[in-house]
Amino acid sequence: MALTPAAFEWVCTLVRRESAIVLERGKEYLVESRLVPLARAAGAADVSAYVDGVRLRPDRKAQTAIVEALTTNETSWYRDGAPFQAFATSVVPALKQARASTRSLRIWSAACSTGQEPYSLAISLADSVLAEGWRVEIVATDLSTEVLEKAKAGRYSQLEVNRGLPAPLLVRHFTRVGTQWQVNDDIRRLVRFSQLNLTSPYTLLGQFDVVFLRNVLIYFDLQTKRDILTRVRRVLKPGGYLFLGGAETTLGVDDNWDREPVGRVSVHRPKNGGQ
Repeated sequence: MALTPAAFEWVCTLVRRESAIVLERGKEYLVESRLVPLARAAGAADVSAYVDGVRLRPDRKAQTAIVEALTTNETSWYRDGAPFQAFATSVVPALKQARASTRSLRIWSAACSTGQEPYSLAISLADSVLAEGWRVEIVATDLSTEVLEKAKAGRYSQLEVNRGLPAPLLVRHFTRVGTQWQVNDDIRRLVRFSQLNLTSPYTLLGQFDVVFLRNVLIYFDLQTKRDILTRVRRVLKPGGYLFLGGAETTLGVDDNWDREPVGRVSVHRPKNGGQ
């Protein structure tokens, strides 16, 4: 049986309440496909029966599993390529000049999923500022505790490393463990993972030179996007950089940002230097 309208609406309400992510009509197929494994594990006849069971007999653990299943996004190494090239060839050199007195960089990978983005950033920095004695910290956050556990482990299948990771970097920065690949300790030490809902305060995060907030704003309504961009602006150091996804923009959302072309992408910077 296809997902019933009542089950779909209940899931949409739950996900929006817990994560602020909006699931619109037409996404029934996505909800059903993401929840099939949970329904099977619970022994339910189908996804609608599973959802009805959770709805009628509230189970916090089951509700969390539903939200995490629907907020976990696809990711890959050096996703889309151009942003990471702009980061390595333009943004990092500019920051080296601007931060020469402190010789330290802090980067936030928001909505980091299973860790490919922050580890990609760490690898990019390993042979540049890190090799020159700079201090580097990458803070990686996500709503889902399940994907964060995988990210912390830093262990990936052959299929996962084949998605965007150049072979020379695989050989240099990973160690083969059985049928999987483990991120080497020197790279893992650069990244600190923690759970965070992007709609919550960022007061404990500190200040950052660069924020990667890619391919996540597209899931929120306009007001939530504005709130998130306002919070990001407050934790970005003066002269800092914000990277958004290719389909995301501050235009018409938050006018307190300037867009600057860097290579084949645009980076976003707080107007008047920020703060």
